[in-house]
Amino acid sequence: MPVKTYGVSSMVAPLQRVALHAPGNTLRNADAHQWHYGDSFDPKELGKDYRKFVSYIERAGVEVLWMPENTESADAVFTYDASLMTPRGAILMNPGKMLRKGESDLHRLFYQAMNIPVIGQVTGDATCEAGDTLWLDDKTLLIGRGYRTNEAGIIQMRNMLCDQGINVLAFDLPCYQGEQACLHLMSLISLLAEDLALVHKVLLPVALAQLLISRGIELLEAPTDEFEASGGLNLNVLTLAPRQVVAIDGYDQTLSLMHNAGCKIDIFSGDSLCIPCEGGPTCMTRPILRGSNN
Repeated sequence: MPVKTYGVSSMVAPLQRVALHAPGNTLRNADAHQWHYGDSFDPKELGKDYRKFVSYIERAGVEVLWMPENTESADAVFTYDASLMTPRGAILMNPGKMLRKGESDLHRLFYQAMNIPVIGQVTGDATCEAGDTLWLDDKTLLIGRGYRTNEAGIIQMRNMLCDQGINVLAFDLPCYQGEQACLHLMSLISLLAEDLALVHKVLLPVALAQLLISRGIELLEAPTDEFEASGGLNLNVLTLAPRQVVAIDGYDQTLSLMHNAGCKIDIFSGDSLCIPCEGGPTCMTRPILRGSNN
């Protein structure tokens, strides 16, 4: 049997291969106001913080695939959003943030170079960002309907995934801080294991909370003050394997919740890049393969 090189239908199965986009000059020279970056955005420090983040991924034995620099989009470092990997190949997204519209083209070229099939694309007036998606299990994909992902995008995703037997469940996201802010479904929940999730329950859709509880998933409720201070990134953590995560430093109550639930946590500073640019550890990855490579 050939070795599997791609396929994702889980948020927590062991990460085997991941695509990353290193911070480049496009990001370092970005107009912070135009890109809606916060005051702590620091081009001089972000490289160091990013390298620390990457070191944890490499130490876990994950194969890193580097994307070529996108010279148009400063947000390209957040590789999660412009495409979604499925068991049969990648779906190219159509970002709701206008400045990110061209990122899916780079993802297409990357997949072609890696001999990974592209099985579909969100097109036209439909919008969808992968940050609004979450694999609940290998046959269930959750999608958040909000400012970045609209109903037309959800319909297209449902149509593209139905032949894989994947059920798409959509949930309305809150307005929260408005259209310019980045509030994805993954801003409200991170799965840490099949039976454990870190959530901001105050903003979580009721139907989604009920679904998680009905599946026997324990909900760790992150504190509101740390959620607000981090723009939701205190609970945007990268799960490398069940209860093995990478998180942003400085949010002690959230980190304690995970630690007390049996999680092994690696931390790095998010001050220069993640917090001001509204993208956390998961956002900076595009998982290519999770689970067994057999």
